[in-house]
Amino acid sequence: MKKDYLIQENPLKALFIFAIPMMIGNLFQQFYAMTDSIVVGRFVGENALAAVGASYSLTTVFISIAIGGGGGASVITGQYFGAGDYKQMKSSIRTALTSFLVLSIVLGVFGFLFSRQIMTALNTPGNILGQAVEYLKIYFLGLPFLFMYNVLSAMFNALGRSRIPLYLLIFSSVFNIVLDIFFVCSLHLGVAGVAWATLIAQGISAFLSFFIFIRELRTYSTADSLGWFEKKAFREMTRVAMPSILQQSAVSIGMMLVQSVVNSFGAEVLAGFSAAMRVENLCMVPMAAMGNAISAYTAQNIGAHKIERVKQGYHTGYGIVFGFALFILIVLEFGYGALIGMFLGDEGTILARQTGMQCLRFMGWFFVLIGLKMITDGVLRGAGDMKVFTIANLVNLSIRVAVAAVYAPRFGIQMVWAAVPLGWLVNYLISFMEYRTGKWEITRKTN
Repeated sequence: MKKDYLIQENPLKALFIFAIPMMIGNLFQQFYAMTDSIVVGRFVGENALAAVGASYSLTTVFISIAIGGGGGASVITGQYFGAGDYKQMKSSIRTALTSFLVLSIVLGVFGFLFSRQIMTALNTPGNILGQAVEYLKIYFLGLPFLFMYNVLSAMFNALGRSRIPLYLLIFSSVFNIVLDIFFVCSLHLGVAGVAWATLIAQGISAFLSFFIFIRELRTYSTADSLGWFEKKAFREMTRVAMPSILQQSAVSIGMMLVQSVVNSFGAEVLAGFSAAMRVENLCMVPMAAMGNAISAYTAQNIGAHKIERVKQGYHTGYGIVFGFALFILIVLEFGYGALIGMFLGDEGTILARQTGMQCLRFMGWFFVLIGLKMITDGVLRGAGDMKVFTIANLVNLSIRVAVAAVYAPRFGIQMVWAAVPLGWLVNYLISFMEYRTGKWEITRKTN
């Protein structure tokens, strides 16, 4: 397959070639995240599942910073790649890697030192606080590995090499699952076992990604080479990456606030909600993959001055999203009980089961909205049109936080997930109106 297939191939074919490896990779990533929950839920207990779930929203904040930063920086990389400017492309890549390594170390130290204070502030139930803090401290030790892996994956994707992160992620996922079972079932390390398993698997994958990526960069010859940190590249990367980081992290911080509302309902509700969130994240994988595919597709085609081709790809994305949404609806409507049962086993309480099943049955009808949001945001992000993209996502966040905080204490936990599709819909409409203006077509030219 040609390296410039996102620019040359039929839009439907190009998007699928790019998205399917990423989709499979993200599925494996979700599978091993689910394995953490399944293993502790079945072999340690419902409280252990709740402890992992209690820290999940916080860990997602840091994952979102890594993904948002890598995705934003990869836009610049993709545009230089599409324009054939390999010297500046390499400069942006090296600067991104250096910047995010430093950031991950700073955040890791902060998180490790203040894990207990953070979890206490999130209303973590007292009977699971110790386990949640133990899990979180180990997680923060591996934060530099998490950042490097996600940023490198975004750079591979920007170059249209999405199969390489796939292979590495499959390896990491399988290895993590094996370590989960060994540490928890054989060594009886509890929640610490799944945390160590994740750290080790991600660390090995990060190192492998780095060495493979360096070899990949050498295939793009340039007359001379710039250093590992260039101010010009940093400014250009920051212009696009910072809004993406702020958007991603703000959404995750908002979900952390929602998590604090859920935590106040107790460990049983938290366990059921955590199980449902794992399944929801799995369902969002194809939508997120299409959003990332559209983003890389847009960046490369704008770099190649093919605006009409971007529009063709966006319209193609609608059909793909509706197809995925129908499949998800059928699976959740007929399988919600079995899916929640995977996490809670036979020992799960009735309240935990009811919470998880109610959430899944409701959410199944609305995944088309997150798909439409993702592909529309993908065009804006790929074009570097970050202002409205950021506003739309912050409005989405505000709706979800406000409804959960105001109405869940009055009317029940159901209000936490009732607000989700409303936020998705408003986000999509705002981004779509910006797309219709056509301002994104000239964003690259005016920066």
